[in-house]
Amino acid sequence: MDPQYDHKKFESEIYKKWEESGAFKASKTGTPYTILMPPPNANASLHAGHAMYTVDDILIRYKRMNGYSALWIPGMDHAGFETQYVYEKQLAKEGKSRMDFDRQTLYQNIFDFVKNNSGLIFEQFKRLGFSADWDRSVFTLDENVINQVFETFKKMEAEGLVYRDSYIVNYCVHDGTSLAELEVKHVEQKDPLYYIKYGPFTLATVRPETKFGDTAVAVNPKDKRYKKWVGKEIEVEGLLGKFKLKVIEDESVDPAFGTGVVKVTPGHDPTDFEMGKRHGLEIKSVIDFRGRLTSITGPYAGMKVMEARVKVVEDLKKKGLLEKVDENYTHNVITCYKCGHVLEPLTIPNWFIKVETLKEKVKEVVEKDEIKFYPKKFKRHMLTWLDIMHDWPISRQIVWGIQIPVWYSVSDNPDLQVSFIGKDREKKFGKVSDFDFGDVEKGLQSVRAPASAKYIVSRGKPKGKYLPETDTFDTWFSSGQWPMVTLKEDEFKTRFPTDLMATLSDILKFWVSRMILFSLYLKKEIPFKDVYLWSMLADSKGQKMSKSKGNVVNPLDFVDKYGADALRMSLLYGSPAGGKVILSEDKVKGMRNFSNKIWNAARFLFMLQSNKSGENPGSENNEFNKRIKKIIEEVSLLLEKYQLNLASEKLYDEFWHWYCDICIEHTKVGMIDRDVMIKGLETFLKLLHPFMPFVTEQIWHEMGNKDLLITSSWPKG
Repeated sequence: MDPQYDHKKFESEIYKKWEESGAFKASKTGTPYTILMPPPNANASLHAGHAMYTVDDILIRYKRMNGYSALWIPGMDHAGFETQYVYEKQLAKEGKSRMDFDRQTLYQNIFDFVKNNSGLIFEQFKRLGFSADWDRSVFTLDENVINQVFETFKKMEAEGLVYRDSYIVNYCVHDGTSLAELEVKHVEQKDPLYYIKYGPFTLATVRPETKFGDTAVAVNPKDKRYKKWVGKEIEVEGLLGKFKLKVIEDESVDPAFGTGVVKVTPGHDPTDFEMGKRHGLEIKSVIDFRGRLTSITGPYAGMKVMEARVKVVEDLKKKGLLEKVDENYTHNVITCYKCGHVLEPLTIPNWFIKVETLKEKVKEVVEKDEIKFYPKKFKRHMLTWLDIMHDWPISRQIVWGIQIPVWYSVSDNPDLQVSFIGKDREKKFGKVSDFDFGDVEKGLQSVRAPASAKYIVSRGKPKGKYLPETDTFDTWFSSGQWPMVTLKEDEFKTRFPTDLMATLSDILKFWVSRMILFSLYLKKEIPFKDVYLWSMLADSKGQKMSKSKGNVVNPLDFVDKYGADALRMSLLYGSPAGGKVILSEDKVKGMRNFSNKIWNAARFLFMLQSNKSGENPGSENNEFNKRIKKIIEEVSLLLEKYQLNLASEKLYDEFWHWYCDICIEHTKVGMIDRDVMIKGLETFLKLLHPFMPFVTEQIWHEMGNKDLLITSSWPKG
């Protein structure tokens, strides 16, 4: 053996042997054990969070060695909004925009972009030693996935669980799509608070440009100051002339905000939208999908929001309708999690899933512990989310993704709004009836149908003049069906529900809840038995890694420098599940030293002659074997309980401080037989293998074993 373990010399060769041996494939014998890999974005490269897939690999290796028919199925997610965003950034560098292309061309361009950039992450996963069955990889735009998504939508729509309605959504005018409530960030911001005269009242608002969409003023029912006005109409002097508004009372009004009187703009504020539904108020759209004011605002039409705000305030001053301005008003605004722009609450037709009955079934299995959560606290987190879960908007106004399989008849829906690239390559938009249908169809970019539009659910185009729904499914709609699209049809009897879903706690609400929901709806079964929430990766100061903080670590840098085993072990040691993994270079370096400790212990024993001499030869052999047996039992139990951190700590401490510091010294003087120590080393190699697969496999080879350690049997306690 070499004087020191050199990971660069062995890792790629070892991985090649594993792959060529077929070790990653499920054995034809043994109890099935299945883990589904959370699919990384297809166009992504490895980042720090992906290193936590190590948890899955440890468990699949452990089960494989225990004789299970262990299968870890990998995959990739098309990641609709995120991928299109990345592609559009590339277009911008070329001086182009998505608006330069018809829908089909843009989709194909993004597909080619993803195809050219995908696959890299799997190669990077291999460098970390991940033993997934790569031949089983599933992409969320594979034909079988699209078929499943279509059938699910068709079934839900037929059963009345899908509906289309005008609803207020968080809309990013920069990226051109609505965002789910889980995809927004709340940012504290300082804005002027304008006090405007509204007939007999003065009310405060940060958004005077939306006043053209006001359909009432509201006060709190307990606010005695305004009781005499409730139910009456007031006359308001406005920028476009006088108009009348009804005074309503509603519990949602905060009497302490401003003067306690608020304007109600149902089309551009979520609270006002709900208030409008309760009181039957008209919805007026003041801002369009481009972030510009609409025609109902008169001379302000076409202005961008901030431009219009300045002009409206200026004109309110001129008319004596602006009473005062609080320049230091601090409040929360919602921003796009991807581009950071402030989102615009807009009322648009959207596709929704009714979740009330569906989520109750999810709550039931969670409450009964039919699905167990590790750590246990996440059971409570899941139930809290389910309690507040609203109907789920599943449509996104983007091209990249699975298109919602709906078609609109032009003759039945003459008010369809379309945008398309004309023969002259100019962008055109308006009513479909104003254009040649062939031109629209050929250069189609988007279709906007009113909520009341008649439609047909169909995978292919119906005969006649039909235009497709151009919205795509929310990515979580397709990835939520991951357990149903990764297994082969004949595997559902033996591998469903799967055994483990391990993922980040950040997507417990986004993804885990929806996988359970879809599985119960489609299969009447839970999708997995256990959910393990990885720890969050943090820097040496305990801060979450983020690009904005500039503290993101590339795991491959550590692999290059210290080896995959060192990185893997450092992710588990001292890091309880669901907490923080402090990933520092010193910690990884320390685990590299542990790799060398294992290597040097083996090297010493190989050089040592078989000893049968000494004052008390072999006097500690029995005690040694008893302790080894106890270590096997304790480590096995910890792994079964998903206490991977404690298992790694146990192995580290026992090998370094007992086996090396004590037992090897006793072997030198004949108190423990060398052959017994070699057997003990074999046991430790097996126990350590799931955590540190490369160095253990190489030492196993150096010992003269012809079979691979990865497929050897787990030691018996």
